[in-house]
Amino acid sequence: MKTHNAQNERVKHAYFTYLREAKGMSEASIDQTAKALNRFETYTAYRDFKQFHRKQAEAFKQHLAGQRGQRTNEPLSKATIYSTLTALKAFFVWLAGQPGYKSRISYADTEYFNMTMKDARVAKAVREPRVPTLEQIRHVLRLMPAATTIDRRNRAIVAFTILTGARDGAVASMKLKHVDLDQNLIEQDAREVRTKFSKSFATYFFPVGDDIRAIVAEWVMFLRAELLFGFDDPLFPASRVVVGDDGQFRADGLDRKRWSNASPIRKVFKEAFENAGLPTFNPHSCRKTLAQLGQKKCRTMEEMKAWSQNLGHEELMTTFASYGTLSRNQQADIMGAFAR
Repeated sequence: MKTHNAQNERVKHAYFTYLREAKGMSEASIDQTAKALNRFETYTAYRDFKQFHRKQAEAFKQHLAGQRGQRTNEPLSKATIYSTLTALKAFFVWLAGQPGYKSRISYADTEYFNMTMKDARVAKAVREPRVPTLEQIRHVLRLMPAATTIDRRNRAIVAFTILTGARDGAVASMKLKHVDLDQNLIEQDAREVRTKFSKSFATYFFPVGDDIRAIVAEWVMFLRAELLFGFDDPLFPASRVVVGDDGQFRADGLDRKRWSNASPIRKVFKEAFENAGLPTFNPHSCRKTLAQLGQKKCRTMEEMKAWSQNLGHEELMTTFASYGTLSRNQQADIMGAFAR
């Protein structure tokens, strides 16, 4: 059974390089494009892209409509189908301009990857975001254990994330020297911290409560005074893995190395909310919590701009358009107040 097409692999490699170097897309976005292409190639039995025809696009759309997700076993959502077809259309539009493919692929045929206007509207509809309240996060922190060094680190991760609004990649790569407790700020230096778009900026602690700040401060002092960590050591070091008496790997204290990615940060959040009996939220949702908090606290344009800048946004509208959507209950309360 055929599992790949050598010519297709070469042209896909060229396209991924184009997305990375010319379009500036992230590896995560390129991976999504790769998954869409893999779906299409699997369906066509790895037929050469030069044989692409609009009939393939039409049939593939019908195929997707009948597919189910591997994890949920539910029919693919309209949003998933839309993103898959959009990625495929963009690829074949690019391919139609490449040497050796210009005479084989018609730009008009790529239009057949479009969904119906009705389905596209459903796919692009804005859903009410799931955002944890500050009270829920504080409840999670109260219930998180602090018996071991790893427990204390995990609790400090959740507290640090809501205190600073830092993205999980930045949290995983932060060093002790980037935290200034005297000035209540962190330096998100893109030379060492994995920030979005490699942008450097300073973030002052958000006003989420002295109790949350205290958890972070105690963790920083513990690293410095008891574990004798230096300024270039990680703020949230990885767990040290050892082989137990039973021959199995297990965590045993902290290493002086940082995590290579943000997956452990997301796992900490998932387990913390589950153990507190609450719906699970990822670290990024804390940024939405802070955006909504800013809507309540900011009274002037200057305050709004400072709050937005503290989240690392250059444009004020980024904060309130992408993160500050009101929940339906908030919308109802405000409109009810107008009526009264």
